[in-house]
Amino acid sequence: MARQLTLDVTLRDGTDFEAFHPGREALVPEAVRGLARGTGERQLYLFGESGAGKTHLLHAACHDVAEWGGRVAYLPMAITARAGCDLLEGWQAVDLVALDDLDRMPWEPDLEQALFNLINSVRDSGGRLLMASRTAPQFLPVVLPDLRSRLLWGPVFQLRVLADAHKCEALMARALRRGFELTPEVCDYLLRHYRRDLPSLIALLDQLDRESLATRRRVTVRFVKQFLDEL
Repeated sequence: MARQLTLDVTLRDGTDFEAFHPGREALVPEAVRGLARGTGERQLYLFGESGAGKTHLLHAACHDVAEWGGRVAYLPMAITARAGCDLLEGWQAVDLVALDDLDRMPWEPDLEQALFNLINSVRDSGGRLLMASRTAPQFLPVVLPDLRSRLLWGPVFQLRVLADAHKCEALMARALRRGFELTPEVCDYLLRHYRRDLPSLIALLDQLDRESLATRRRVTVRFVKQFLDEL
């Protein structure tokens, strides 16, 4: 079940560690899993272009902590920051704070100070902090010097968009988890005739699965072509 969090933000189902395909970045999900389980670093910063899997890993960490009864706060900064500084306060009792989309945060003095205080309070209370952005921390337009140093307290990992072969592996693994087989031919067709970022491809795969069940048809190239034509 998705868990409802602040600001009516919901964790996506199916975003666990097992569903994440690391490509060549196998160390990154292991580091995030270690943080979530309290066996690794207490602060991590992930960066990479859209579609690289940053949000997936933040959601996976939140799911993992919540599974054993821990308290989590998933805060997409584009939404949270617009709601004001107050929403960055009072999270020191939470086991994991996941800050997403830091590059979309308005870098205003009051918000920078609130983020600085949040990082300090999480660390002082023994919690864990997981951050994600399209931009490496040293390139964020931070004015407050102490905040920039806080963003670099833990390891920084770059995530890269998967190559096509790894995208197909991820899609085929996702299909098996949903109970059907996706052939390489269908994967190749999807990559040639649909948006190429993995989140869009996964969303389409889920739609194809539902349509396949409703019509009792196998997911073939012909089936996919008809479905995309109707879209």
